[in-house]
Amino acid sequence: MSHEGQQQFERWRKHRTVLNQLLEDVHTEHLDYKPWQDAYTLGALAVHIAASSEMFLLSIKNGTFSPPSISTQFETIEDIRNIVQASTDATTAAYAELSDAELEKPLDFNGFAAPGSVWLGSMVDHEIHHKGQLFTYARAAGVAKVPFFTVQPAKQ
Repeated sequence: MSHEGQQQFERWRKHRTVLNQLLEDVHTEHLDYKPWQDAYTLGALAVHIAASSEMFLLSIKNGTFSPPSISTQFETIEDIRNIVQASTDATTAAYAELSDAELEKPLDFNGFAAPGSVWLGSMVDHEIHHKGQLFTYARAAGVAKVPFFTVQPAKQ
């Protein structure tokens, strides 16, 4: 993995770890919560985060828009936890194979063309953005305990 890829991977992994921690305190009865009529539900937002990360990485690796390979169908929080874990595994594997050439190669994404490295940064920012929303959803749905927004360094 390239140096830039490794740095972005570590940044992403710290946030994905906390996403998994947050979902441990979410229950199936919270999944239908949404703050306004046209919003994602809490469950759909969690799945969107997971699927989007894999989609970004596959697109960078393939040089063209590539939909995620993971299933996004869910009924329970356990289904969502499994989806997020499958996405985490797939995204980690794709990161491990990421090359400098793939990060330098331009990729057209919704009419915007930029090198893979730009889209890699966007992928991490996209996950952070939606994870922040998910924290708010979880609190509003009644989840009393939420983790810190990212993995912290070890205490001294």
